Parts: sequence; C-alpha cells; structure tokens
Amino acid sequence: MKTAINQKLLIIRGQKKRNKVKLGSFLFILPAVALNLIFFIYPFLQTLRMSFYEWPLMGEKTYLGLSNFTQIFLDGQFWTSFWFTAKYTLMVTPLIFIIAFSLALLINKRLPGVAFFRAVYFAPVVISMVSSALVWLWIYNDLYGVLNYYLLNLGIVNDPILWMGHASTSLPAISFMITWKMAGFTMIILLAGLQSIPTETYEAASIDGASTLKKILYITIPMLKPSIGLALIVSVIGSVLGFEQFLIMTGGGPSNTTTTIVHYIYNQSFKYFHFGYGSAMTVILLIVLVVLSYIQLRVLRNPADQ
Repeated sequence: MKTAINQKLLIIRGQKKRNKVKLGSFLFILPAVALNLIFFIYPFLQTLRMSFYEWPLMGEKTYLGLSNFTQIFLDGQFWTSFWFTAKYTLMVTPLIFIIAFSLALLINKRLPGVAFFRAVYFAPVVISMVSSALVWLWIYNDLYGVLNYYLLNLGIVNDPILWMGHASTSLPAISFMITWKMAGFTMIILLAGLQSIPTETYEAASIDGASTLKKILYITIPMLKPSIGLALIVSVIGSVLGFEQFLIMTGGGPSNTTTTIVHYIYNQSFKYFHFGYGSAMTVILLIVLVVLSYIQLRVLRNPADQ
C-alpha cells in the first residue's frame, strides 16, 4: 500500500516539475511572442483588413470587397514595377551568391590574415543602406564621380556616363552596389555551413584521389544545401523588398522605369494615401514571397528529408 502511495507521490512530483519546466520555457519565449504579436501578427491582420476597404487618411472608410485586388490586375504601373523587381532579383541574386560562395571558400582556411579578410569582406554589411546608396551615388555621378573620372582618363569612354539616367545603366549599377554591400552577409551564412562539414570527409576524398573541383561538386555543395537554401531565400526576399537604394539613387525614374514593387506600394500608400489599395498590393507581395520561399525550400531540400 505504501509503495503504491509513494509511486503516486513520485508521479505527482514529476508532473509538477515538468509543469514548472514548461512554465519556465514559456516565460523565456514570452517576450519574443509578444514582440511578434505586436509588430508582425497584428500589423499583418490590420493590413489584410484594410485591403478590403477604401481607407482614406481622414473620413469614413468604405467596404469594397475584392475591388482593390481586381484593380491590381488592371494597373499597368503595378505590373511594370513587378517585372522590374523580378528582373532586378534575377540579376542581383546570382551575383551575390557566386561572389559570396567564392569568398566563403577562400576564407574557409586556417591561414595568416584570414580573420582580417573576413572582417573586410563583411564590413559593407554593417553600413546602412542609405549611407551606402549616397556613397555610390557620388561614385556614379556623371560630373565629379570617381568611376567616370577613371573611365575617361583610361580612354574607355569618350563622354561621362549618366549612370542613373537610364534604366539600362542604373539597374546594373545598383545591382553592383547591392552585391558589394550584401555579399558579406551571404558569405557568413555559407561559411557557417562550410565549417560544419567534417574534415574527415574531405580527407577521405583526397585519399581516393578526388580533385578540388570534385570535392566542391560532390561534397561541399550537397552538404551545404541547407545553408544555400537559407542564403538564397534571404537574398531573394531582400531583393524583392528592395526600396531605399532605388528611392535614393534613381527616385524611381526616369518615367518610373526603376520603380520597384515596394517603392510603388510606398507611393500609393504614403504619397497618394490609398491605404486600402496599398494594403492589397502588400498582401499580394506577401503571397509571392511565400510561394518563392516554398519553391526554394522544396528544390534545395536534402533527398533524405523528402
């Protein structure tokens, strides 16, 4: 009888202990949950609600149903901005990844000075986007910019190039600036993945006579898939949400040819105060980002996880 009672007491004490652990764990994550609810979940729900209304800055709001969403498909400037954003994303994402992957391979070695170069390559990441855009806008200036100065003195061009004056030149120029700024961030993600690969794997491949290229193709890339997936998702999302660099360097011009989708949403929402229409475009953009992220995760998932 006493044994049964003792067992029940032990079970009750164990349950109380587990409840305390669960409560402690919940208290630890409570600040993060609260921040997400306040700054992410609630604004998203409010945006979703606003997308069904004509929501003026002042005055009464009017329920429109799906009218804001149907208007999007008839809005030529929306699709111009959408395809420009897609072109920018397709241009800058491979550039960032190729350079970041090359840098990660280069500094993934125990050599003198490697830590210094890691810091140098990562340094542009900590510079704000506004500061970077202003510096590169000065570099690209057609009258006193450093780039045009050297191009003219080397005889590569005969006249200064108006880099920000045409979409054909501003898009590659801004893509180069973003690659310079963000390659270091992607490099760190890939470097963390590289350092998680066991060195014994490379040693075994060396014994079997595998070349450096074969090691990269058959060991590094397959084992780096989770890091590659994360790096590409972050890069694609950042590119699709590109805004400050175009606002500062081109202003969306000329003739709105360099207006990104976020820039267009910003204009509609905070320049013309079409909050309902801007919210509807934001919902569409969120759906696009979710679909792109899902496709990348599916493509880059390890076969063992499928």
